Amino acid sequence: MEKKGVILSGMRPTGRLQLGNLMGALDNWVKLQEEYQCFFSVVDWHALTTDYEDPERIRSNVQEMVIDWLSAGLDPEKCVIFKQSQVKEHAELHLLLSMLTPLSWLERCPTYKDQLIQLKEKNLATYGFLGYPLLQAADILIYKSNAVPVGEDQAPHIELTREIARRFNFLYREVFPEPKTLLNEVKLLPGIDGRKMSKSYGNTIFMSSSPEEIKEKVKLMITDPQRIRKSDPGDPDVCTVYAFHKIFNPEETKGIEEVCRKGEIGCVQCKKALAEKKIEHLRPIYEKRQELLKRPEYIREILDEGRAKAREKAVQTMEEVREAMML
Repeated sequence: MEKKGVILSGMRPTGRLQLGNLMGALDNWVKLQEEYQCFFSVVDWHALTTDYEDPERIRSNVQEMVIDWLSAGLDPEKCVIFKQSQVKEHAELHLLLSMLTPLSWLERCPTYKDQLIQLKEKNLATYGFLGYPLLQAADILIYKSNAVPVGEDQAPHIELTREIARRFNFLYREVFPEPKTLLNEVKLLPGIDGRKMSKSYGNTIFMSSSPEEIKEKVKLMITDPQRIRKSDPGDPDVCTVYAFHKIFNPEETKGIEEVCRKGEIGCVQCKKALAEKKIEHLRPIYEKRQELLKRPEYIREILDEGRAKAREKAVQTMEEVREAMML
């Protein structure tokens, strides 16, 4: 099958991935690897832009995350999986692009301003943090990516990448395509307490959870706070359990909504039904992860092979860039 083009996407190594990562990105990546030439990067340099003071967990987190990628269905025979810091050409292109990128382009990035507020406990008055959208642009452009799958909040970064590619091509000669934005179909999942799912809140469900872990997490989920007795009418719209039913049990969602509003099903019964569906859905990921945990050398082999394949493309692009810039 002829590929549609080249895709680059990546994740920061933060350890085991949660359901939001599976539904928001990985499910989409697994489909895209069939249609595009895909480069999937563990962006450990990006992790340093906010965690430079505490980098000790990054290395172990790389292994955990790659195992989750493979468990979800990424196939190293169909895509390139590599670690960003092992392809030094990313840093060279980042440096060269920094020579021609106006400072104002970086300062206007909405995620830059948002994260300054959200991560105010950290000292982020660094060039690395200001320049991370430019490093992201280098990651994308060095593989001459035609498209980048992102959530809506990252769309401005892809537009910045397009502007940088356009400026480089105008100043020197045409080297880079302008990548288009592929918006992920994000299925929003709340945490078990009803807030946004986040490791910092301790309300996450890992995508590779065991059946026992899933049952315990579902038991803790917040339901309609106004509902006291089983026979009380419930409001599914404010129930975390119902939000998960819509994702993992869509064929029965309408029926569950009806019996809940009539007070004909208790929250305990509803939670048990959800747990069974989630276990069924996530069991293949859990079982695959258990296999991969026994094979750390296999993960290293995948990253080594991915580095070689990624560098082959990156080296070729950098030769064109140096020639265009007369270096």
